Amino acid sequence: MNYLDLSIKEINKLLKENKIKPIDLVNEAFKKIEDNKDLNCFITLNKEGAIKKALELENKEVDNILFGIPIAIKDNIVTKDLLTTCGSKMLSNFNPIYNAHVVDLINEKNMIIIGKCNMDEFAMGSSNRTSFYGNVLNPCDKTLIPGGSSGGSAACVSAGLVPLSLGSDTGGSIRQPSSFCGVVGLKPTYGRISRFGLVAFSSSLDQIGPIARNVYENALLLNILCSKDERDLTNVETEKEDFTSLIGKDVKGLKVAIPKFYVSDLIDKEILDNFYKVVSILKQEGVEVEEVDMKYLDNAVCLYQVIALGEASTNLARFDGIKYGYSYDDAKNIEELYKKTRSEGFGAEVKRRMMIGSYLLSGPNAKIYYNKALKIRKCMSLEFSKVFEDYDLIIGPTTTSFPCKLDKLIDDANKSFMDDILTIPVNMAGLPGLSLPIYKGKNNLPIGMQIIGNRFDEKRVYQLASFIEKKINLRGENNE
Repeated sequence: MNYLDLSIKEINKLLKENKIKPIDLVNEAFKKIEDNKDLNCFITLNKEGAIKKALELENKEVDNILFGIPIAIKDNIVTKDLLTTCGSKMLSNFNPIYNAHVVDLINEKNMIIIGKCNMDEFAMGSSNRTSFYGNVLNPCDKTLIPGGSSGGSAACVSAGLVPLSLGSDTGGSIRQPSSFCGVVGLKPTYGRISRFGLVAFSSSLDQIGPIARNVYENALLLNILCSKDERDLTNVETEKEDFTSLIGKDVKGLKVAIPKFYVSDLIDKEILDNFYKVVSILKQEGVEVEEVDMKYLDNAVCLYQVIALGEASTNLARFDGIKYGYSYDDAKNIEELYKKTRSEGFGAEVKRRMMIGSYLLSGPNAKIYYNKALKIRKCMSLEFSKVFEDYDLIIGPTTTSFPCKLDKLIDDANKSFMDDILTIPVNMAGLPGLSLPIYKGKNNLPIGMQIIGNRFDEKRVYQLASFIEKKINLRGENNE
């Protein structure tokens, strides 16, 4: 029997009744990973550590619903004594001496870390093609990209290798691959989850979040990730919440806004048509849905390029070949060491973004570009706040198009940013956003719908998402 195909509730029941043991789940996970190794979802497997943990758990009481559940971790979240590469040659030998805060929380609940997921190098990309370790394949169609940068995290859940994973989202890096792979991915409110131990890309935008097979299990994982951490000064202390508490509740009377920008002619017609099917269902169930005008959304990509790349150039300055990571061996002086280490250790896309970021922050450019971008970002955030004065939630498609072919050459450097044009505004405003698979489109590919909530209102996001999921069927097998 494939136990990992069961719901987490069902697995938990079997564990409590001693009908299965954690080692059964671990062995099954590694068997599935081996059978699907062509997907290239993992950079490093934690086979020895996972088996050891599973055997230790046999003598412990099953005290929570996530006890013994296998989970995969994006490879930019540090794990003690387990390689953390960020998908880069630069960190190909980096073995951390501490855990990220979220990893400690996962260990406290006795979940079992199966391995570290493949990703775009330093989370820079939306296709998983910038990884030093090769591209992840999309389980829905192996000729297509899985999306990025959390491509491995989304693909391994989609393929059923593990039921849960962690990703990170700077401009859509959880939601976009979740949409392409047909799973549920949440970017929580900025500050909701500690970023301690997340290798920084853009510190004012980065956020760790859960990826799962369905809405309920996504909420279960978020439940354990929210804990005040003094080591992250942006982490906000909030009251303990059960994010599953509104799941299954009636949605009648909710007021939902659709920004006109999210249903413009930029969006593939088939994606829009299927999105409007969901809108029709919501209206029939008593949800008030209206299209609204929102300013500044069309500035999202430009803002992202300035803010994210500027912050990336600063954050990645620490990788110099001296303290840890890749280092050029035959340098004659410190200048050559820096130059050779960074030119050989970083991939082309990372170097391009760092150079642009350095330019944006150089001398008067910081005032001309970065400071101005922060002001416009504030205006965009206020625009969202105005909408939430009148509406409970905002909805729209997650992506403008379906995933492209793995071998498709992209000549336009801006293309990877434009792929995230519908997800970036959520990061700019620090809001929670969830991608939910709805219907399937051409060639049976999943279509993702995005639900955006007000700050720290993830419970309401889950409420609407679970209602839609129940009406449609998560994986889209029954489209009628």
